[in-house]
Amino acid sequence: MAKGSGLGVRGWLLLALTAVVVLAATGVWNPFPGVWDWVNRRSPISEPDVLWQQRIGGTPRSVTIAGQTVVVEQRTRVEARSLANGSQLWERKADWSAVAGGGAEAVVAVGRLLVKGYEVLDPGTGATRRRDNDAVAVWTYRNLLLDARCVEATDCTLSAWEPRGTAPLWTAFLPGVSSGLLADNPNLLDSRRLTSARIHGQVAGPEAVPALLGFPVDGRVHVVDTATGRVLQDVEPGRDERLAVIGGRLLRIVARSQDGNCYFTISGRDAVTGQEIWQRSGLNLRTADSAGCVQREDPYGARNVLVGVAPDGREAVIDGYDGRLLLATENSERVLAVDDRYAVVRTAGRDGLSGRELSSGQVRWNRPAGEKAGAALTPYAAVVTEEKPNRLVALDPRTGRELLGLRTSANALAVGPAGMVIGEGREIGYIRFGTTTGDPAGDGGPARDRDGNGPDPAGTGGVPGPQGSCGPKNELCSAPDSGK
Repeated sequence: MAKGSGLGVRGWLLLALTAVVVLAATGVWNPFPGVWDWVNRRSPISEPDVLWQQRIGGTPRSVTIAGQTVVVEQRTRVEARSLANGSQLWERKADWSAVAGGGAEAVVAVGRLLVKGYEVLDPGTGATRRRDNDAVAVWTYRNLLLDARCVEATDCTLSAWEPRGTAPLWTAFLPGVSSGLLADNPNLLDSRRLTSARIHGQVAGPEAVPALLGFPVDGRVHVVDTATGRVLQDVEPGRDERLAVIGGRLLRIVARSQDGNCYFTISGRDAVTGQEIWQRSGLNLRTADSAGCVQREDPYGARNVLVGVAPDGREAVIDGYDGRLLLATENSERVLAVDDRYAVVRTAGRDGLSGRELSSGQVRWNRPAGEKAGAALTPYAAVVTEEKPNRLVALDPRTGRELLGLRTSANALAVGPAGMVIGEGREIGYIRFGTTTGDPAGDGGPARDRDGNGPDPAGTGGVPGPQGSCGPKNELCSAPDSGK
């Protein structure tokens, strides 16, 4: 029997594809852009939807709100986008970047790994404001930029700059720098932040420079006054000691092994005279592992405060300047986030969060939350993550008033004066405070402050002011509430 002479299914598909290609090539009809737009169409990364959403070239390593721009650091480049609509303003090749300054005074420092020098860029235009060809390390703060340059391994100079300054404010001599002091914000001897899943470690952006910084150099600690550049101390830790510079004090943390346990003693010393100002025993700052009580980590804390575990298992927050006990939790409570004004605590029942004011010890607000809820404190908001359903919430840290409530599995990347940048994979978006999903989880409602008020009872949509540094004595934050 003779075989059929029809084209068959494959033949007709090939003929149709050839016709479409010819039509597209001649400009008669081109369906491919529309098809690609359909394939590449973005699904909203939150509910309610963000103000804008953009896909970037790679997964961001850090995101910072700098004035009216969003600075996005990726593996081999840095870019800036408009805070208003997310459009790309500029892009540069760079192995690292960091934002210094705040608001209209913000700048972006960029550089290449294993290459000396860096550039200071305008975040709005990407134009170079200042170029350095010798620095090996840069530290960025809200009110200062520091860099270090070395003529020889044992001859280095530390310089301080205003973020947009063109001449150094001061210079100081350091006898070398640690081999790890390269690129942006290498580790100094201070505190390490408590972290939570789905909240980026740099969500708060740059903070004000501390009064004192501790630079590790060849096993010693050089304590530098950041106002004058004067090197106040050059200290070598003992065999069982770890040194840290926190809250305007040089802290000596001693861990002694006995009977299979680690016993801790902490002392705060005057950075000029070395005189002991305060001492506490028994508080475990989580600096040591179980192998012989060797201290390999910085203590947990933020700004001027430290977080540790008392001998009875309860967590405690202490002031680094004078050793005062600022907060003692109840049994089974856990501190999730802290700065030098507030703490966010998971309650003993593991079914809620509580906002605590450190200066007064008062509970400012309570909020229902799941066992896996996380939190972080920033100058403008407390950020809370929840699971099942996945949510991101921004709260006024003083009252617990809900500024923003999203149903989303995205991460909190950056918080600014008026909103938050979130991201999932290569997608990032910005949403303003005042947007909320209400109570989709049916978990009993949002936070209420100590007076029983819910989110924004006046309906003003107001945003809290930035929570700046309170000073080493907490003197800037000790004013009582009006009418209390």
